[in-house]
Amino acid sequence: MKVGVIGSGGREHAICLGLKNSSKIEKIYCFPGNAGTSEIAENVILDLDNFENIKSFILNKQIDLVVVGPEKPLVDGLVDFLEKSNINVFGPNKISSQLEGSKIFTKKLCQKHNIPTAKFGIFQNKLDAKKFLKKSKYPTVIKADNLASGKGVYICNNNNEAHIAINEIFDGKFGVANNLLIEEFLKGEEMSYFIISDGVNFKNFGTAQDHKRVLEGDKGKNTGGMGAYSPSRLISEEMESKIISKIIKPTLKGLADLGVKYKGFLYAGLMIVDNEPYLIEYNVRMGDPECQTILPKLKTDLSEVFLACCNENLHKINLDWLNKKSLCVVVCSNGYPDEFKKNIIIENLKSINLQSQDYLFHAGTSKKNGEVYAVGGRVLNFISLSDNFNDAKMSITKNLNKLNWSGGFYRKDIGYKVIK
Repeated sequence: MKVGVIGSGGREHAICLGLKNSSKIEKIYCFPGNAGTSEIAENVILDLDNFENIKSFILNKQIDLVVVGPEKPLVDGLVDFLEKSNINVFGPNKISSQLEGSKIFTKKLCQKHNIPTAKFGIFQNKLDAKKFLKKSKYPTVIKADNLASGKGVYICNNNNEAHIAINEIFDGKFGVANNLLIEEFLKGEEMSYFIISDGVNFKNFGTAQDHKRVLEGDKGKNTGGMGAYSPSRLISEEMESKIISKIIKPTLKGLADLGVKYKGFLYAGLMIVDNEPYLIEYNVRMGDPECQTILPKLKTDLSEVFLACCNENLHKINLDWLNKKSLCVVVCSNGYPDEFKKNIIIENLKSINLQSQDYLFHAGTSKKNGEVYAVGGRVLNFISLSDNFNDAKMSITKNLNKLNWSGGFYRKDIGYKVIK
């Protein structure tokens, strides 16, 4: 079977590796991929906004299954477009993808179906938003409505910070903004909860704890994710039951009421407050870097899982997992999430000898003349599986010390709530 994986991050490298381990896979293409995927797949440079070219390549190469990794092609309707040509695609359609593409769409769905979430207001201009601040309590949360690669969220502690957030969003920092959200600040602990769905059935696909802030101690600006650990320390049978009954099932029913079957990964970003789950946001794909912590633990053939979702046969698949703890540390280019230099060579990669339960996934990298260069903000993901988080961190630290890359940085406290 031939598979095409769309995307260029650590998530897509992890997906490619999961597929590579399947005996059913004869060829993997990655559009456009990175230096890491080039070792296990054929990287193909295609414009992800040009759906016709993507379709032509898939049909020409007789690709049997396409897996869409990142959010933008999903929100733009790539799945719908390819399915019209009878191409097997794993990922949600355009309407389903509004769960991530529009925070307002999701908030209104929550409101209609009594899904627990933060109280909110929707604003179309700076003036109305700033007027609302006069009766807001701090801290307060201000969000861009559209896709922002995980960075369009501001936690504001005072009026000045809130005004800056409103100005930046409406001035186009995250693209054209017709709306923004001002939300109640929920004080609790975050958790990422994942399911996989075939449009009729769904199964749990793991939990994780992401670390969004750029600086240690969860300080500084929001990022796409500086690291993660899995499973979340907050998950229990009781908590999972609440998440499914109060959040996941009402969401899927709400979409069904719109005539939509949700197929693909669904990632619920939750805040646990007084042992109750609240929905913060949805992502319509695996998280990055959460995917890199979860997929290495999957024992079931990943290609079979994806095909079952495409064919509404997920109920026939048994998801088997390694009973391990997993930790991921993301190495970023100096300056991220602000301006950073590109095309910086990454030394010492060849000095890293990964053990059987260690993984190194590439994100913002490219390969030229046998050398690997950093071309993005988030560059490398170091992962380790172990019976406990302490040992996983020790293994990652050894590999990071061998890397010793002067062009990048990483948080040294990833997993601090579970590592003693």
